[in-house]
Amino acid sequence: MKTNTNRRDFISSASAATLGALAAGYPSASAAVKAKAQSLNSTADTVIVLWMAGGMASTDTFDPKRYVPYEKGLDPKRVLSTFPAIDTAVDGLKFTEGLEKTAAVMDRGTLIKTYRAADLGFILHSRHQYHWHTAYEPPLTVAAPHIGSWISRSLGPLNPDLPAFIDIGQTFDSGEKESLKAFHTAGFLGSEFAPFFLVEPDQAVEAVKPPGGMSDARFARRYQAYKKLLADSPIQRHGSEYQRQSLLRSIDNAHRLLSSAKARKAFDLSLEPKESYETYKVGGRFGLGCLLARRLTEAGARFIEVTHGYYPFKYWDTHDNGHTRMKELKAMIDAPIAQLVLDLEERKLLDRTLIVVASEFSRDMMMEGKPEKRVKDQVNVPPKIDGLQHYGMHRHFTGAGSVLLFGGGVKKGFVYGETADERPCTTVKDPVTTEQLHASIYRALGISHDHHYNVEQRPFYVTPDGTAEPVMDLFG
Repeated sequence: MKTNTNRRDFISSASAATLGALAAGYPSASAAVKAKAQSLNSTADTVIVLWMAGGMASTDTFDPKRYVPYEKGLDPKRVLSTFPAIDTAVDGLKFTEGLEKTAAVMDRGTLIKTYRAADLGFILHSRHQYHWHTAYEPPLTVAAPHIGSWISRSLGPLNPDLPAFIDIGQTFDSGEKESLKAFHTAGFLGSEFAPFFLVEPDQAVEAVKPPGGMSDARFARRYQAYKKLLADSPIQRHGSEYQRQSLLRSIDNAHRLLSSAKARKAFDLSLEPKESYETYKVGGRFGLGCLLARRLTEAGARFIEVTHGYYPFKYWDTHDNGHTRMKELKAMIDAPIAQLVLDLEERKLLDRTLIVVASEFSRDMMMEGKPEKRVKDQVNVPPKIDGLQHYGMHRHFTGAGSVLLFGGGVKKGFVYGETADERPCTTVKDPVTTEQLHASIYRALGISHDHHYNVEQRPFYVTPDGTAEPVMDLFG
């Protein structure tokens, strides 16, 4: 049953669910599900999620509508896009100005126009991000694993010296930090499948180096002493045997990474040729995150997420000055996304690497929510636009949003779904839910949509009840 929840209730429920995961027993997969998953022909080995945290307006990025340029006194109801449309490499497909480089590589990918976010009551970014990353609507009594943790647990690492799940760019110093922490977790799957966090890509190599000045022998002794201390800790008596062992295995994984000079090179952006580095650097932290994602893919990472990081009212959370900020944001992401696609293609890795460019929902100038499920407006829109600060997509829109897919077996130069040409620019054909999107990502990796683990004699599926099926039309 869906319930409306305020921010405090969500944080409390999420924290309780996280603690509850520590008591969960060993998550075991049924033999039938394992056999079914193995029978599927995968089209991808690695997933890279490029996460536009905060709400990326589709009509100002990948699904342009009627463009009305800014002028003082403009009626906001007339404005559907604040940027003119440009051509892409696919006949008939348009993007918006500022995304020329990504437009040029769309013959390698698929555009979903009709991602529909769930109705979760009063819109909170952290709740929708929780849903997008886990496929489960909060609040829950169980800590639902992040999609990266599901993949790490189900398939294991491609390179045992690397963390299977790496998260680049996310911090937890914003006003919704506890809510963000709630889904950046492996939940009941265990600590060894949790994300390895790297906030600043150009400092990533420092995170995988042993302490300076310490000999290999001393480092090994310190590692064994720490494991013993952890094993004897009173905290360990409060979890299940599986969770206790999972925590110790996560320590083993960390030590293996810190001890691998070869793996360490993948994290060292100083080894990248200057021309390549500068191409990605135009995107700041996000751009260098894309470069690091490429290097980690080459080294054998399984799941990588790159984000600006979610900060209320910053980056993609455009509650004001939407047009001006969107121009800056597109300058940050355009070259890095395109270069990541081209680099992986050149290295013959794109066919087996699924790139997903997504956000929790879209935005509109006038509508909050979706036509059939409007929610309370969170931004005041004046009857006449009397300043550039009001010109932009400032309200949360959940009726349709864009998702870009590259590589990993998806069709090339393909568009899925249709949206209305007039406000509300909602889905009119072939909607894609969060659960279907997850099922499609899992399908690319050879994981069945009804894959699950049995926790305390109950199945917990990769999507709720295991009923959401992949959108097979996305695949070539």
